[in-house]
Amino acid sequence: MAKVDRGVSVREAAPALLDFSSALSMIFGGCCVNVFVYEQLLLMNPTIGSALTFSQMLFITLQSLPTFLHRPHGHWMPRLKPRNIPLREWMFQVAVMSSASLLNNWVYAYKVPMTLMIVFRSASLAVSMLLGKVIMKRIYSGRQVFSVVLVSFGVVLATIYRPSSSQSLGKPSKTDDIDLVDMSKYSTGIAMMTTSLCLSAVHGLLQERTYRKYGPHWQEAVFYNHALSLPIFLFLASDVQQGLLSLSRNNYIPSTTMSFFILGLNLVSQLLCVSGVNKLSSKTSSVSTNLVLTVRKAISLLFSIWWFGNGYNLELGIGSFLVFAGGTLFTLSGQPQPNKRDDKSKIE
Repeated sequence: MAKVDRGVSVREAAPALLDFSSALSMIFGGCCVNVFVYEQLLLMNPTIGSALTFSQMLFITLQSLPTFLHRPHGHWMPRLKPRNIPLREWMFQVAVMSSASLLNNWVYAYKVPMTLMIVFRSASLAVSMLLGKVIMKRIYSGRQVFSVVLVSFGVVLATIYRPSSSQSLGKPSKTDDIDLVDMSKYSTGIAMMTTSLCLSAVHGLLQERTYRKYGPHWQEAVFYNHALSLPIFLFLASDVQQGLLSLSRNNYIPSTTMSFFILGLNLVSQLLCVSGVNKLSSKTSSVSTNLVLTVRKAISLLFSIWWFGNGYNLELGIGSFLVFAGGTLFTLSGQPQPNKRDDKSKIE
C-alpha cells in the first residue's frame, strides 16, 4: 500500500517561516532605514564616504566577533573558532567588496543625485547576466535577455537626462543645466558607479560559488568580509579622520550628538541590511533574493523623492520604471540554465 504524503505540519514549518520573515524584516526595515540615514549623512558632508565605509566595516566586525571567539581548555586567551570556509576563499572577495563599497560611498561627492544612484545600482542585473554567461556558462531565455535590455535602456535614459537637485517633474536637464553641472565630475561619478556595479556582480558570483562549495555559512561571510577589510583603511586614515570630524562641524545639523546618533543609526541599519540579504540568499534562490531587493530599491527611490524632495524628471521616471520592470520580469522568468555541454563534461 502506497504511503500517503501528509505534508508538513504547522509546527515543522513555523521555524522556517519565522526565519524567512525575519530576513525580509531585516531587508525592508534595515535597508530602507539605511538609505534614509545614509542620505542624511551625505547632506552633512558629501565627502564622508571613506569614514562611513570604515565605520560600517568596524561596527559589523565588532558586533560579529563574539560569535566567532572561543576559549580552548587550558588557555586563558580567546581564539577564533575553526572556520567552515578556508581563509584563502575570503581574500579576493574582501578586495572586491571593499572596493565596491568605497566607490559607492564616494560617488555622491561627484555630483551624482541620490535618485540616480538608486536607479543605477538596480542595474546590477545586466552585469550579473553578462558575467553569468561568460564565467558560469549559463544559458538565458529570450525573456531574460529582453528584460536586461529594458534595464540597460532605463539606466542609460536616466543617466543621460540627469535631474538637477532642485528639478521636479518637467523638462529634462540634458542640455539646460550644462553650465551649472560640473560634467567632468559627473562623468567620473558615473564611471565609479559602473565600476562598483561590476565589482558587486563579481562579489555575488564569488559568494554563490563559495556557498555552493562549503555550505551557506552566511554569518561567517559577513564577519570575515568585514574584518579583513579593515587594514585597507590604513591607507585612507586622513580621509577617515576628516569625515568623522565633519560630523561635529557641519551646518546641516548643528548638534554634534544628533550627528553621531545618525551615524550610529546608519551602522545598526547597515548591519540589519547586510545580515538580512546574506540570510535570505543562503535560504532561498537568487531569483527570490533579486525580486525582494528590486522591490526594496523601488521603495527607497520613492521615499528619497518624497522625503528629501530630490530632483526628478519624466526621463528618470521612465528609466526607473524600465529598470524595475525589467528586474521583475527577469526574476519571474526563473533561474538561468547551466550549459548542458559543461554538465555533460562534469559527469564524464
